[in-house]
Amino acid sequence: MDKSQTAVLLVSLIAVVNGGYYQSRILSPANIGNDPCCESYTCGVNARCTISEGRPVCSCMNLHMGDPLSRCVRVECLINEDCIGSRVCTNNRCINPCDGLCGVNALCETKNHIPTCYCPSGHTGDPFTSCRIADPQAACKPSPCGVNTKCEVVNEIPVCSCLPGFRGSPLTGCRHECESDDECPNHLACSTNFKCESPCKCGANAECQVVNHLAKCTCPNNWLGNPFVSCRPECTTHSECPGNKPACLYQKCVNPCDGVCGVNSDCNLRGITPVCSCPRHMTGNPFVSCRLFEARDLCEPNPCGANAICTPGHDNTGKERPVCTCPTGYRGNALTSCQRGECFTDSECPDNKACIDFNCQNPCTGKECGPTAECTPRRHIAVCTCPDGTRGDALYTCNPIDSRSVYNYGRAYRYRYY
Repeated sequence: MDKSQTAVLLVSLIAVVNGGYYQSRILSPANIGNDPCCESYTCGVNARCTISEGRPVCSCMNLHMGDPLSRCVRVECLINEDCIGSRVCTNNRCINPCDGLCGVNALCETKNHIPTCYCPSGHTGDPFTSCRIADPQAACKPSPCGVNTKCEVVNEIPVCSCLPGFRGSPLTGCRHECESDDECPNHLACSTNFKCESPCKCGANAECQVVNHLAKCTCPNNWLGNPFVSCRPECTTHSECPGNKPACLYQKCVNPCDGVCGVNSDCNLRGITPVCSCPRHMTGNPFVSCRLFEARDLCEPNPCGANAICTPGHDNTGKERPVCTCPTGYRGNALTSCQRGECFTDSECPDNKACIDFNCQNPCTGKECGPTAECTPRRHIAVCTCPDGTRGDALYTCNPIDSRSVYNYGRAYRYRYY
């Protein structure tokens, strides 16, 4: 037979039907030579025919089981690797190995065909028997802390702390905050709760001062009452005050005149307003001091006119009274006003004027020179000269020069002519 005639035609059809595999039987045509596998269907359905030492060998195809001489039936798996990683091959089927494997409340997870049982978070126990809810305080049972302490589990680690009102080392033991006052600061005292607390237990509106752990209760200044019960102000309105202390100031009844006026002054109330004044026979500043009247008081304050001077004096009956005068250099009515004069010195006047009675006046008044002499104002003074054609003493008289009678009988000793 030709080589082309000795070829074995094997037709294998593989199809997926309803999720399973179907393997067609091996076809060995009877009219193909003397090949043992070609004799009328030596092997069964879904079996494979191979030649070993010239003889046919029948075997079921992969993922098939049965009698290879008659019929092989396809199965789901033969080994675990035929299944996905979360399944195992049992009785030729891929099954979930976690089914019924773990204990109560346990969780199961299969990876690479190996099931693992474990207790969920917050649980403890044997996952193959039973898992129970874990005790969050298990790390504190028994407590590793000392006496008078509290044990708490933080991130599964026990944490010790002193109970309220206690202090010390929580690992070895805690004690009360205090056993006596000496264990507290000066302004606190050891209470019945063994705590350092304020000992102040005063009444309403009372003030408390703590000295050496002891409380001292007092009512505020000017307040009345029992500081251990209640304190109240002496007054809140003027009507609550007595006549000798008619004003309610800062919640205290007071006399508004107390300490307000000066020495020797009088204080009278207008309502509750103090009015200070000096007695009628006295004078002074009623807010500072009052004194008996003196003569100088006639001019204080000055009763005279502007710029006038006041001096104590008497009237024509002898009664004391102020006397008003204008000061030197001033003129006018001293009772109303004094005005400064035109000048005090000659230098304040023109050259041809002199300061006379504080006015710039002509120094030639007609009385300075002799009757026949001439008067000329110069440098603020009167200058007397005899006129031309005369001679003599210009202060007394000037005589004509041609006269024989040249004697001035009043001043003959001063002049001699020959």
